[in-house]
Amino acid sequence: MVWIDYLFYAFALVCLLQVVFYFLFLKNFALEKPSKPKHKNIAVSVLICAKNEAENLTRFLPSILEQEYPNFEVVLIDDDSSDDTLEIMESFAEKHTNIKLVKVKNVEAFWSNKKYALTLGIKAASNDFLLFTDADCKPVSKDWIRHMSSHFSNEKTLVLGYGAYEKTKGSLLNKLIRFETLFTAIQYFSFTKSGMPYMAVGRNLAYRKDLFFNARGFMNHLHVRSGDDDLFVNEVATSKNTALCFSPESVTISLPKKTYKEWIMQKRRHISTAHYYKFWHQVILTLFFASQLLFWLFLIFLIVLGFSWKIMLSMIGIRFFLVSLVFFYASKKLNEKDVFYLFPFYEVCLIGVQLHIFIRNLFSKPITWK
Repeated sequence: MVWIDYLFYAFALVCLLQVVFYFLFLKNFALEKPSKPKHKNIAVSVLICAKNEAENLTRFLPSILEQEYPNFEVVLIDDDSSDDTLEIMESFAEKHTNIKLVKVKNVEAFWSNKKYALTLGIKAASNDFLLFTDADCKPVSKDWIRHMSSHFSNEKTLVLGYGAYEKTKGSLLNKLIRFETLFTAIQYFSFTKSGMPYMAVGRNLAYRKDLFFNARGFMNHLHVRSGDDDLFVNEVATSKNTALCFSPESVTISLPKKTYKEWIMQKRRHISTAHYYKFWHQVILTLFFASQLLFWLFLIFLIVLGFSWKIMLSMIGIRFFLVSLVFFYASKKLNEKDVFYLFPFYEVCLIGVQLHIFIRNLFSKPITWK
């Protein structure tokens, strides 16, 4: 048996792993229908932590204040900004009685630590039900609070939402950013549906205040500058206490990075937190990424070496059928259909980006909170 046969058998094993991941896990969200829980009109505190976000607050804060919800406050946290962020917050507070301001002054022990600022904001919040977003985010509808809060119950104390990015016409980078965002959402939504919630995004996340304090807040990972969203969720989320909200009215939209360099810096911060995840989450996610990388590497090598494409066709066909099924329904559900049509190209690009970031993070630490 020549070595190319061993390469083919390795390729077959990788294809099998990919089929298992997509068939057993990732299809769970793609084929899921949004639930319609009863609206509860519970008192909600919306928290926005901002550092040097004067322009974005001016642009996006009105979409939060215009929410059609009977009982909510907005907690604005100024994390020791050096621009006009605090002045903008104060000008909004003069016009809206449901705004509460939290002014954070850096202390040496928590220098430029977003988790410290968020903790002060959570303590200041008047309500038990907390809804988080960022200063550069806007809800797509005036019913965002209503939809996210409707998933709370006596058992469900943590609600994961979808945070999309604004579309930029004619930008390949924008499509890649939105493909990565969609792909990440497919993973954490699907694993949550399978009873293994492991992360969320702070652009659209809700939980009860007592869940935060019972876990001692961010104390277990306070030394990690990033991870106020995914590390906290990884620590406290269970199959019983976590709910998903992905109705069209519940989505938030953020400003995407405009350059590749800025996006890489952002992704380096996000990926750097992954090795603090629970052990089995790390194993599963690493195995999935490795199977993706090896699928494309083995496929390219076998084609270049002239291995019979007819023998590989059925395996490749099953894999791409499942992947296209997942991405088609998920992209339709989350209004990201324009990134579906070239998903093999975006997938290869994203694998390259993730490999590049992983190698860079081995040799240098990413820049943290502004």
